Amino acid sequence: MYATDNTTFINGVGLAFGLLMGLLMLALPRRLALLPVIAMVCYVTMGQRVMVLGLNFTLIRILLLFGMLRVLARGEWRDGLRAGPLLPVDRTMLWWVLASIATYTLLWKTGEAFVNRLGLAYDALGLYFLFRVLVRDTDDIRTVLRLFAWLTIPLALCMLLEKATGRNPFAALGGVPPETLLREGVLRCQGPFAHPILAGAFGSALLPLFAGLWQQRQSRLLALLGLASAAVIASTAGSSGPMMAAAIGLVGLWLWPMRRHMRAVRWALGLGVLGLHLAMQAPVWFLLARVGVFGGSTGYHRAILIDHAVHHFPDWWLIGTYSTAHWGFHMFDVTNQYVLIGVQGGLVTLLLFVTLIVRGFSAVGRAVREGGDAAVARQRLAWALGASLAVHAANYMSVPYFDQNIVCWYLLLAMIATLGRGAPAEAGRAPAPAFAPAARLQPAGGHP
Repeated sequence: MYATDNTTFINGVGLAFGLLMGLLMLALPRRLALLPVIAMVCYVTMGQRVMVLGLNFTLIRILLLFGMLRVLARGEWRDGLRAGPLLPVDRTMLWWVLASIATYTLLWKTGEAFVNRLGLAYDALGLYFLFRVLVRDTDDIRTVLRLFAWLTIPLALCMLLEKATGRNPFAALGGVPPETLLREGVLRCQGPFAHPILAGAFGSALLPLFAGLWQQRQSRLLALLGLASAAVIASTAGSSGPMMAAAIGLVGLWLWPMRRHMRAVRWALGLGVLGLHLAMQAPVWFLLARVGVFGGSTGYHRAILIDHAVHHFPDWWLIGTYSTAHWGFHMFDVTNQYVLIGVQGGLVTLLLFVTLIVRGFSAVGRAVREGGDAAVARQRLAWALGASLAVHAANYMSVPYFDQNIVCWYLLLAMIATLGRGAPAEAGRAPAPAFAPAARLQPAGGHP
């Protein structure tokens, strides 16, 4: 069964795997508690789902319930989220979710729209704060990266098998086609992900993380295997956007010697983009139409999409718009996360999402500045997380995350917030207070 949207579809393999991961989530020690989450990301499609009273529970969402039960039953939330003011990334995450709920509901004015945004809140806040509870220090982050490395090796082998045969071994789980997409002679493998671009996005965002693991001088062989696996996943997807994003991540790693001069680098980058915009006959975003790694690249569509979003700013700036179909040919296909957030929630929601990314980079900067030469390993790890954040930000120009990639996104933000909180907690002193517990453009009737 290929398309499983709005229907209950779960087979014996999915049910057994989901139950096993749920039990592991409850039983494993905290440091290994994310093993079932990462396994679910790597090996289960979003086609495995259960509809309950019209609510869409994928296996990821069901596993999140197990995670919430775990941290409540064990009292782990008390240590993971300490009483006090929210961290900057925490606050921005909350404000972005609240703005998304309010604007989307005001736009559609239906109960279905409100329920739809509650689904976004469940994913965003549930996953993010679960990860903030479970990932508390640098050692926890290194453990997460090792788990990713181990589990992406078999996934990369499955992607190579799909490349060799043109058949997706994950099709039996539903939600992905059995035959690999062929575009202009290039097989675009997708594995368990909802689209080949999303498979490429997954692999490209892992590359800087495994490079950071290699720089820790621990498990270097595993880090190299992880690097090779991430490169295989990104390349077999056959999508230009993630490959260009991977290049941005590698440039970010290369800028490590410039870490104390990033203000100058940012100014140079900003002025360079402005200079190109003034010198080019077309707006600077049309550079997207000129880059491509594989045949059949749709960079021109993405450039036109941004151009129409700019020219139709009055349509969506307040609380979003019902549809983008009237913007032009194929403009209903919103293949840009930033444009999608704008048309679903208006300018305020978009600015909050951009602020979330900016505050993520700020947290990386704080982690890199703290500790001096004695904390170089921790600083390098933070820098790798920042490079991965840059990859995600670039991937969002090509595709919104409407599959399990959202798990990787919220996990990365949680790890960055943990490192940006400060080094004293890892030196045995009291940590800074953190928290006091307190997809595609679709019609409002779509399930959350």
